[in-house]
Amino acid sequence: MAAANAPITMKEVLTLPSVGISPQFITFTNVTMESDKYICVRETAPQNSVVIIDMSMPMQPLRRPITADSALMNPNSRILALKAQLPGTTQDHLQIFNIEMKAKMKSHQMPEQVVFWKWISPKMLGLVTQTSVYHWSIEGDSEPVKMFERTANLVSNQIINYKCDPTEKWLVLIGIAPGSPERQQLVKGNMQLFSVDQQRSQALEAHAASFAQFKVPGNENPSILISFATKSFNAGQITSKLHVIELGAQPGKPSFTKKQADLFFPPDFADDFPVAMKISHKYSLIYVITKLGLLFVYDLDTATAVYRNRISPDPIFLTTEASSLGGFYAINRRGQVLLATVNEATLVPFVSGQLNNLELAVNLAKRGNLPGAENLVVQRFQELFAQTKYKEAAELAAESPQGILRTPDTVAKFQSVPVQAGQTPPLLQYFGTLLTRGKLNAFESLELSRLVVNQNKKNLLENWLAEDKLECSEELGDLVKTVDNDLALKIYIKARATPKVVAAFAERKEFDKILVYSKQIGYTPDYLFLLQTILRSDPQVTVNFALMMSQMEGGCPVDYNTITDLFLQRNLIREATAFLLDILKPNLPEHSILSDTGEINLVTFPNVADAILANGMFSHYDRPRIGQLCEKAGLYIRALQHYTELPDIKRVIVNTHAIEPQALVEFFGTLSREWALECMKDLLLVNLRGNLQIIVQTAKEYCEQLGVDACIKLFEQFKSYEGLYFFLGSYLSSSEDPDIHFKYIEAAAKTGQIKEVERVTRESNFYDAEKTKNFLMEAKLPDARPLINVCDRFGFVPDLTHYLYSNNMLRYIEGYVQKVNPGNAPLVVGQLLDDECPEDFIKGLILSVRSLLPVEPLVEECEKRNRLRLLTQFLEHLVSEGSQDVHVHNALGKIIIDSNNNPEHFLTTNPYYDSRVVGKYCEKRDPTLAVVAYRRGQCDDELINVTNKNSLFKLQARYVVERMDGDLWEKVLDPENTYRRQVIDQVVSTALPESKSPEQVSAAVKAFMTADLPHELIELLEKIVLQNSAFSGNFNLQNLLILTAIKADPSRVMDYINRLDNFDGPAVGEVAVEAALYEEAYAIFKKFNLNVQAVNVLLDNIRSIERAVEFAFRVEEDAVWSQVAKAQLREGLVSDAIESFIRADDATQFLDVIRAAGDANVYHDLVRYLLMVRQKLREPKVDSELIYAYAKIDRLGEIEEFILMPNVANLQNVGDRLYDEALYEAAKIIYAFISNWAKLAVTLVKLKQFQGAVDAARKANSAKTWKEVCFACVDAEEFRLAQICGLNIIVQVDDLEEVSEYYQNRGCFNELISLMESGLGLERAHMGIFTELGVLYARYRPEKLMEHIKLFSTRLNIPKLIRACDEQQHWKELTYLYIQYDEFDNAATTIMNHSPEAWDHMQFKDVAVKVANVELYYKAVHFYLQEHPDLINDLLNVLALRVDHTRVVDIMRKAGQLLLVKPYMVAVQSNNVSAVNEALNGIYVEEEDYDRLRESIDLHDNFDQIGLAQKIEKHELLEMRRVAAYIYKKAGRWKQSIALSKKDNLYKDAMETASQSGDRELAEELLVYFIEQGKKECFSSCLFVCYDLIRPDVALELAWMNSMIDFAFPYLLQFIREYVGKVDELVKYKIESLNEVKAKEQEEKEVIAQQNMYAQLLPLALPAPPMPGMAGGFAPPPMGGMGMPPMPPFGMPPMGSY
Repeated sequence: MAAANAPITMKEVLTLPSVGISPQFITFTNVTMESDKYICVRETAPQNSVVIIDMSMPMQPLRRPITADSALMNPNSRILALKAQLPGTTQDHLQIFNIEMKAKMKSHQMPEQVVFWKWISPKMLGLVTQTSVYHWSIEGDSEPVKMFERTANLVSNQIINYKCDPTEKWLVLIGIAPGSPERQQLVKGNMQLFSVDQQRSQALEAHAASFAQFKVPGNENPSILISFATKSFNAGQITSKLHVIELGAQPGKPSFTKKQADLFFPPDFADDFPVAMKISHKYSLIYVITKLGLLFVYDLDTATAVYRNRISPDPIFLTTEASSLGGFYAINRRGQVLLATVNEATLVPFVSGQLNNLELAVNLAKRGNLPGAENLVVQRFQELFAQTKYKEAAELAAESPQGILRTPDTVAKFQSVPVQAGQTPPLLQYFGTLLTRGKLNAFESLELSRLVVNQNKKNLLENWLAEDKLECSEELGDLVKTVDNDLALKIYIKARATPKVVAAFAERKEFDKILVYSKQIGYTPDYLFLLQTILRSDPQVTVNFALMMSQMEGGCPVDYNTITDLFLQRNLIREATAFLLDILKPNLPEHSILSDTGEINLVTFPNVADAILANGMFSHYDRPRIGQLCEKAGLYIRALQHYTELPDIKRVIVNTHAIEPQALVEFFGTLSREWALECMKDLLLVNLRGNLQIIVQTAKEYCEQLGVDACIKLFEQFKSYEGLYFFLGSYLSSSEDPDIHFKYIEAAAKTGQIKEVERVTRESNFYDAEKTKNFLMEAKLPDARPLINVCDRFGFVPDLTHYLYSNNMLRYIEGYVQKVNPGNAPLVVGQLLDDECPEDFIKGLILSVRSLLPVEPLVEECEKRNRLRLLTQFLEHLVSEGSQDVHVHNALGKIIIDSNNNPEHFLTTNPYYDSRVVGKYCEKRDPTLAVVAYRRGQCDDELINVTNKNSLFKLQARYVVERMDGDLWEKVLDPENTYRRQVIDQVVSTALPESKSPEQVSAAVKAFMTADLPHELIELLEKIVLQNSAFSGNFNLQNLLILTAIKADPSRVMDYINRLDNFDGPAVGEVAVEAALYEEAYAIFKKFNLNVQAVNVLLDNIRSIERAVEFAFRVEEDAVWSQVAKAQLREGLVSDAIESFIRADDATQFLDVIRAAGDANVYHDLVRYLLMVRQKLREPKVDSELIYAYAKIDRLGEIEEFILMPNVANLQNVGDRLYDEALYEAAKIIYAFISNWAKLAVTLVKLKQFQGAVDAARKANSAKTWKEVCFACVDAEEFRLAQICGLNIIVQVDDLEEVSEYYQNRGCFNELISLMESGLGLERAHMGIFTELGVLYARYRPEKLMEHIKLFSTRLNIPKLIRACDEQQHWKELTYLYIQYDEFDNAATTIMNHSPEAWDHMQFKDVAVKVANVELYYKAVHFYLQEHPDLINDLLNVLALRVDHTRVVDIMRKAGQLLLVKPYMVAVQSNNVSAVNEALNGIYVEEEDYDRLRESIDLHDNFDQIGLAQKIEKHELLEMRRVAAYIYKKAGRWKQSIALSKKDNLYKDAMETASQSGDRELAEELLVYFIEQGKKECFSSCLFVCYDLIRPDVALELAWMNSMIDFAFPYLLQFIREYVGKVDELVKYKIESLNEVKAKEQEEKEVIAQQNMYAQLLPLALPAPPMPGMAGGFAPPPMGGMGMPPMPPFGMPPMGSY
């Protein structure tokens, strides 16, 4: 097919080598192209770099020195993503850079290697590792998020692509792996589809996939589709499919039907596979690109094949979508960047013509708005309209490609349909359909709006305009204006009807919008006229409008002077001033008009002049003069602003009564520091009191410029503390200068602002406390609160107290202590004591504060001055109030101790004092009192120290024994303690004998043990326990004595055991065991009748089973026997252990006994033991083991008796155990009893009882059982029984193959076939039986195979049988199966490859017309040419509609057998194929069949005409040469045709050729030739035939000169008649025209006016009415031929013109 007519066009956009890319880097790992904007190439030589090619300027690549393993450009922006592996690790470092900003956006270190990555959206990167897939957003600081783990089918795959759908809810990962061992060169493709919502994956086979959104009719929401292509090799066959399915179908909504189609690969591309898939959303086409450069194009909706071609001779490794063009880019190994796009002009004609798929052609045209289906759409529309299917017709018109039906004719057609009652008018249906599909055109909008306006439904228009459903036009605006001016204005604006818009704004008085609108669209209205119009109605609006004009680009369209004159002419001075003030803002020298305007206003309107000057934006005028005028007008502040000399300023500034204070303050800000201070002095000199506020405000405002010190000096110079107070008050909060704060305090104090002094002293942190304190003391203010604040905050409380006391301000002392800071009362009391204040005042002061007073510092102050007794009353008062303050009681205790007022009573009874504090106070006064205090507070360390220091060891011993504290004992008994011996003696001699508390004794003993004093402890205990003391029978002490002996002196233990009775035998015995005193422990247990513990010592420690047995016989206790039995069991004495267990009547250890008996094989003893156990327990284990034991000793009778009795044995497990240990007879009894027929059958098989096994299997009716019995019977050659079993197995599909393999592996082929044949008659016979029998016939009895296939073809698994026939080479049967399975391609291939057995002509013809692989047609042609040439025409006639006739002719030509297929070529010549025409023409030439040759040339013109003519123009046959001339004539080579005709004297042919040529020169040359040859008749005939071409003067001249007037006379007569008629017609027409001119003038004017009106009101799509005199259509061309002029009616020639 010619490239120009192909539906897909290919163009080379770029070659990478042409931009400097080396061919070695044009690979999948080095080149990336994420979108149609950028190509990124990674180079490693001569240096590491990354090349970025912008497709908008590809010849200017950007090369940057970057080292990376991979580089990806963002699909939309200049953002580069880089990946590099960290050296020495498997981790990858990822970075994202913004190339334009030259900044790194993000980076991340992946813990594992990234094997593939890709931009899945402009904001998201997809990262694929060996195990998982991550998404990494470029926004924010987020890290990669794990999406899912890779499935097993992608293990060891090379990942080639990763995609997500537009909603990012579906993800697909694609990889490739080496092919199967049978065909390794065919790469295998795997795909993992993942749902984000469901968090589930599905593994599929696919090489390429892509997502798409598709709108299913009836569903307003788009469906998500996935399309994937796969090519796999199974059972020796290659299957290539394209699938399109919907993902996440919406419940309750119409869904997309799953589609699939074949991908046909030519034989040369058998190992090619898809590498990419792109879906054009613009055209809804699927592009499948293969590695070797094949392109498949399919329709997305129907999966119909549209086109296939090879687009690249080199392998393609990279593709990307060209979304805006609806195509894709591809890069091949040569570095070509190819662009594939849809040829919009040829796609639809190709589908409708070449593919003959009219429905698909129409759908493509509608979806893509493509040309080529106009006739089909129009025809369909007319059919629907004729069938009154107006709704369908409306939908078709709305979707018509390129809007071919969206015309006024269509609207008129719908308007012409009569409206049925109760039905929606078809016209409204049409408009409604258009509105749902999109936007209406201008004509449709006008017609619909006319309907809506007539029905007064303006709201519908507003909604449609808001939704942009209508195309706005001036006519539509005119229509809407009749009902709504606002809506009409919107329409005018959208339609760009500028005059109408300006007029509408003027009507609405929105003049400002006129400027904005005019600027936007570049329109220039008459501005002066607009100004004059507005000025008459609203001067202020005129000012605004003029100002807007002044701001227009390019300057004001009207001169400023003109505008000003407009205002002044109407005495609008204020408006003129406002206008000038605004336009003169640039303050340029040429704006001198301001001076005149300013002076005018100063004289007439001073307030206006003040406003002008307040603007402060003009500088180009005489400032001193204006200043004088301002001073005269009383505008003193303006005068100050214009004067530049200090004397002038001083003269004016004193007029403060007429100057706004704030303005004056602001004016000071314009003066220099020196001038400002001078003016401030003058103001204070003139009127200190009146101007002080202004000066203070100025100083506050400009203190930084004037200097704070200068301002302070100014106020101090005039001794204005009030000014200083107000000035510093504003500055104080922002200052940290101590001097400032002090001066403020000083000023406030001197102006009587006591409250402010108090506030500042309380809140400020920056004043000098010492200086302020001294100032306040010197000032002796009547209110002492400021001084109290300073002294209280900065620690001058003693000074404060002294000042207040000295100045007799006792009231402030009481107030300070009671209200300000009671916490400082101790300091106040201390200072008052130092000042020798009366005690009564101090006591009263203290009592007034009471509980608020901190006691501890108060006591400390009084104690320092030895005046503690002063507090007695205060403390007692606190105690009486219930105070529990430890300091109160400490102080009270100290007073009692000093007064010796029964201190022991206080120390022992008072619970609140601090023992350490009071004890410390007593140490030097009375140590015994200190001991009492320390004992009360358990102050161990202090008590030990004071007793050691004063040798009070008896008190210490008593205290230690009473305390019973381990830590205290440890400290006292510490070897480092030099007083340990004295303390121990007092403990032994005094403290313990005095104690009556066993706990104290026990604690002491424990302390001795802890201190490791065992010998002292033993002596002590012997004295206490053995010498009849109060503790002789003490249980704990006896235990302690024995335990201490065990630890320190084991030789005494046995004596103590014999002498003592009241001790803890079990516990002491256990301790003895732990100390390895086994005999002593045995004696203890025996003494306390602990027989079990005693026998355990014999068994576990002494390890004497003999003594234990003897002891057991002596005590005769079950528990003892039980322990002995366990020991015997551990030692392996199983029989003895069983005997002991029986004596003990112990059934608890039956599990161990059973296990041990089994290991020792003593089942006889075990039976006795289990019988004993059964009397005590009902355990399934016991009964089960008893049965097993019976079986082991071959007591089968007891088994039968036992199982008939009540029991709890697990018979199933017992039977299985017996079976596993080959005790089949016993197992048979068990299985028969429990009716386990399956196990019974297997057991009987083991016993060779096959008949019984079959009976049991029949009862079991289990497939597994049947198989086991069947296989055993086969092995035993019991085939009859095996068949009985097999019939019950083969009805199960899953078990059939296993049975068949078992039979075949043992060579039992006939028996297996017999089994299968018997299975055919079963009621449950299934497809597997019929199929397996067919496979067996194929292998072992091929003579029955065909009959079986024909009988049961509908019940066979044909693919499986196909494989069997293929393996066994049964070609005829294989062909039949292929046909039955509709695999006609394989059937045809099999027939051709194995024709001796498989070929049948009629069958092959039926198959050939059904094959899908086009190449098989031509393979069939070769096949018939080689083996059955006599039947080849019959085959070709069948395939005529499917084969490429050119290719067939080429095949036959190469084989030299064109004549063989002549009948076929004659039959298909109607297709007008060039190759067929040329082949047949060649045959006709060879056969000299000139009639058929001329017929062929006439009917079929698609051949090399000139070549054929040249070939036969020298043929020996005249008719052949005549045909050559005829060909030249048809080809337009008139001279050659005429020359050839003249050569052969074919003068008629020559004349006809000259006439048809239309060439006057050729005709006249032919006349000359006839004259030269003397052919007069021919001369006359030529004049008739070439009448239209020959000039009359030439004809007459030649006739006259050659005496042939007679032969030219007929021509002369006809010529004269023709021209006379023409002249008559002209004259007649002229006369009629003159008569009608005047009558028609008015009519023509009306028509022209009407035409102009139509041109204005109707859209351009409608034609204007025809002009007068113009035809309404095209006249048919005049008919004529053979050189004769067209004849008018009645045989008269038409009139001509000169």
